[in-house]
Amino acid sequence: MAYQRAFVASLLTGTAILASPAFAQVGMNTTSLQHEVVLDGLDSPWDIAFLDDGTMLFSEKCNGLSVRLPDGTVNALYGMGDVDGYPSNGSDLFCEGQAGMMGVAFDPEFETNRRIYVYATSDMSDPHTNRLMRFTVNEDFTAVSNRVDIVDDVPYKMEDSDHPFGGPGAHNGGRVRFGPEGALWLTTGDNHNPEIPQSPTLMGSKVLRIQTDGSAHPDNTPPEGFDKRTYTYGHRNVQGIAFHPETGDAIITEHGPWHSDEITVLENGGNGGWDPRDNMAGRGDCPDGYCGYMPNQDEGMNRFERASFMPMTDFETYPDAMPPIWENNGWSQGISSAAFLEGEQWGEWDGALAVGLLGIGFGGTPIGQRIDVIELETHEGEISVRDVTEMTLPMPPARFRSLVLGPDGSLYTAVDGGAVHKLTPGD
Repeated sequence: MAYQRAFVASLLTGTAILASPAFAQVGMNTTSLQHEVVLDGLDSPWDIAFLDDGTMLFSEKCNGLSVRLPDGTVNALYGMGDVDGYPSNGSDLFCEGQAGMMGVAFDPEFETNRRIYVYATSDMSDPHTNRLMRFTVNEDFTAVSNRVDIVDDVPYKMEDSDHPFGGPGAHNGGRVRFGPEGALWLTTGDNHNPEIPQSPTLMGSKVLRIQTDGSAHPDNTPPEGFDKRTYTYGHRNVQGIAFHPETGDAIITEHGPWHSDEITVLENGGNGGWDPRDNMAGRGDCPDGYCGYMPNQDEGMNRFERASFMPMTDFETYPDAMPPIWENNGWSQGISSAAFLEGEQWGEWDGALAVGLLGIGFGGTPIGQRIDVIELETHEGEISVRDVTEMTLPMPPARFRSLVLGPDGSLYTAVDGGAVHKLTPGD
């Protein structure tokens, strides 16, 4: 582990050559993939979730929550604010910037309790917050009821600030997933607020592991003084979480600033090492107190110089921070959701992690709208990256917002352009 931390640190400061397959893009997959558009004409679909029979829950960031039944019927369920066409609406819900209706999940006991979970932005309190809501779905999937806000205190960015993408609503995280042990997980972001990542009580920049009533999971071990719902802290903007099919480890994908998208295996109580406060770690004043895009936030420059000034994982300040197992050759291209590929239909990729990238293209950065397949290996309890392959897509590049393995073994992806695609391995 100490060697791994030192190696990652050297990469982030630009002193190592990116030769290891754990950090390099190493060729293209030529396996044939069949392609089908499952849904089209959507407005910024953000997440999807499945039941075993193929029933698919999906969110649209500024519209609301809907469901697609196995026969292809689509029913609207719960709308944002005063959006038309929904049987009921959350009058407090709204979208702005990156905020809106985001992650969705079915309860593992859905067949008996009919419960679903939705993460969305609310103006019910001032300042506004992001909330994880629980609903009950009726028998014919035409309506939801019994809304309970089980988490109501995830921070929301209220004001504009002097940063790229600096408008209200920035960096909310947003992925909602159940882990193999039945706990409910939620990822959150830093809102461009420098105090949030290392704060013990502000629930941004965290990965929460909770019970289905919103209380802390009893096995969480955050540092003393931290909110007990905290599994890990010190993150920037986590939009992906998936669970290793053999070990059960939680693995996250995290947006970098102008450098260093990361994939990290979480450690209970661990620190992600993101701390964008000014006047610390050798830095001076930064715009609005937030150094997240510095030292030169508005123009292109060498990504390793950026990483040295404002590291995603600051090992000098936090030597015990969780080390990423992959960091995108030092680029930031908007890594988003993640899902494990499982089943013999995926051949050598059975058990590999698929990750979607949105594409940024700032300051000479390759746009990078793609799906990467991360092949992992485990040795003496340590998970590492063996190989990385860019998936050859049977569709144009897109902003891959959500990846989910369907009950049929196909990979489904929601893209910002307004569609849900199904990718199935061919012969």
